[in-house]
Amino acid sequence: MAQRAAPIPRERDGLRVVTVRDDLVDECARLERACFPHADPAELLDERDIAASARIFPEGFFVVLDGDRVVAQAAGVFVEFDFTRPQHRIVEFVGEFQCANHRDDAPWYYGTDMVVAASHRGRGIARWLYDLRKELVMRRGKRGIIAGAHLPGFAAEKHRMTAEAYIGEVASGARFDPTLSVQLRNGFTALCALEDYLRDTATDSWAALIRWDNPYFDGGSTAP
Repeated sequence: MAQRAAPIPRERDGLRVVTVRDDLVDECARLERACFPHADPAELLDERDIAASARIFPEGFFVVLDGDRVVAQAAGVFVEFDFTRPQHRIVEFVGEFQCANHRDDAPWYYGTDMVVAASHRGRGIARWLYDLRKELVMRRGKRGIIAGAHLPGFAAEKHRMTAEAYIGEVASGARFDPTLSVQLRNGFTALCALEDYLRDTATDSWAALIRWDNPYFDGGSTAP
């Protein structure tokens, strides 16, 4: 049997990863709004959502600090998911404060959010956060990770092609998307287009459903 990888470091290149805390709530919310300027603010993570994560499931919300400054974050919850009915809107699926449907014994880690400050992009931080999510899933014996992938590159193509066609071209390697291409390189598979996933005028609210399967999942209980 293949050996599991060594634990993912929590410090590197002058940066460190912590789990979300009450004293980081305001700065995390500011970073969220800065990274999604075209999205409906009511559908983004706000202070109440982040405070709920700090209270209910801090283990699933990673925060990258450069000194005392929040420069990236990746949030998520454990949920059930029906792949025969994949269409959903994130605000309805995760529930109030994005933690309402969290169940500690559920089989899937649902990534509700990942953002990196513009000043710190290109340093491999997103990959670091994906690796930390995967480590959490493997350690907790979950089936894998699912998420709705933002499609920033679709904004320039939406008048020429459908979201399904765009996702297909990105998945085949014929087109690069700043978000989805990175996720595919991190071992995710694009399953389908999600309509009206998160209100965003630039992308007409389209996203891609992505999935990563835990290679060590043994089919048993996912309870802690």
